[in-house]
Amino acid sequence: MKTNHILKALGFMFLAYTVVTILGVAHTIFNSLVLGMAAPDTIHTVYDYPAYAATVPFHPLYNLIIWPLFAMLYYKTTEPKSVMKAALPLGLVWFFAAIAIDALGWVLIPHPFSMTWKEFFIDYQPWITLIYLTIFVSPFLGAFFRKKRT
Repeated sequence: MKTNHILKALGFMFLAYTVVTILGVAHTIFNSLVLGMAAPDTIHTVYDYPAYAATVPFHPLYNLIIWPLFAMLYYKTTEPKSVMKAALPLGLVWFFAAIAIDALGWVLIPHPFSMTWKEFFIDYQPWITLIYLTIFVSPFLGAFFRKKRT
């Protein structure tokens, strides 16, 4: 991938990542406020919070919807000669960048919802693996749907 394509790919990746994160947070807020899933008196991990725990199985679904859409948008702005050939490098860039951003944003930077390495990469199974798999294959799905349209 050329440098300008990598930067553009990372820009679309950041947008997709932001949309997925907002959906997850909004779902958690909905569960808490509308469905009344109150926090227990003692919370050891984020998974002890029922409003969040109930959203976890939906996380791969959010990703499956959002990431291919952003792949299609990326292809529309770059117009590669072959979207299928562009899918592998795009999938690899997004895959490794997502892991790095997750490690930084959910594990290394302390905040009320931060997790340990174990909580994020082990306790979040199989969901985190499904999410990363979805992110990796999304450029192929986006390429498939883009080719179907043209």
